[in-house]
Amino acid sequence: MDTLKVGIANLEQYKARTMAIARGQYVPGPDEPKVWFQSLESFARVLSDKNRALLTLIVQTEPTSLRELAEKTGRAESNLSRTLKTMERHGLVHFEKGAGRQLVPRVNYSGVELEMSFE
Repeated sequence: MDTLKVGIANLEQYKARTMAIARGQYVPGPDEPKVWFQSLESFARVLSDKNRALLTLIVQTEPTSLRELAEKTGRAESNLSRTLKTMERHGLVHFEKGAGRQLVPRVNYSGVELEMSFE
């Protein structure tokens, strides 16, 4: 598994970058971040100690459903679902179809690398 590169950019910076890409004025390099957070605080919330432990548990135990993961963590399924949906929006996890209508959480990357400049 690869490492996910993430960056920090406020909304104005992110919009300017996106528009430059859309106009063909800028081509992102292969080593540039693929996922952007608006602040270090939002990055820290998504990758809190508790959430990093959750990602590790998913990798190590490969749960067959969200319900099984909830049982393993002791967290409410609804809370776990919201957390995983947030992680999914940031490219950290995805859901596969399981037995019946079950969703099976899977981790997309072996780690996260933060790229941040002071400009």
